[in-house]
Amino acid sequence: MSDGALRILGIDPGLKVTGFGVIDKRGAKLHYVTSGCIKSGAGELPERIKVLLDGLNEVIAANRPGQAVIEKVFVNVNPQATLGLGQARGAAICAAVLAGLPVAEYTALQVKQAVVGYGKAKKEQVQMMVRRLLSLPGDPSTDAADALACAICHAHGGLGMGALSTEGLQMRTGRLVPTGARVGRRR
Repeated sequence: MSDGALRILGIDPGLKVTGFGVIDKRGAKLHYVTSGCIKSGAGELPERIKVLLDGLNEVIAANRPGQAVIEKVFVNVNPQATLGLGQARGAAICAAVLAGLPVAEYTALQVKQAVVGYGKAKKEQVQMMVRRLLSLPGDPSTDAADALACAICHAHGGLGMGALSTEGLQMRTGRLVPTGARVGRRR
């Protein structure tokens, strides 16, 4: 961007619905650009993936972000749902990489910690904080709010996750602890 702003595209991948959110970061200030959802509809997997890829290509072409951020996949109880999420995530990464964008990744815990201050925040809390941080007139949809939250997390340095080495650490109960450490109540 010519005015010194960094434009960030946040992506919340999903096979049925992929959320996207675009913000500008000018110094320490964040400015909302656009957000929405790409719905793949019914049909065979290849056609659904194409809808997501084409939709993200349109968002990238229309908004010209300088960086992309995507939420990392979590392991679900349902293996089919996890597989579909992974395929949607792959399509989102491909769209960004083919557009020449650097791609950052954050877990849902990292995003919620950076935006709400609590790694296990509820969707409604994320929506409310996104609305407040970006001065929106109302709550965005949950998928768009999650995508905007990814962009906000990245704009704020990912709660330092992008700058700090996390080798030997893992996220537990919304905080970083040494790998293998027991987290719980003291007796």
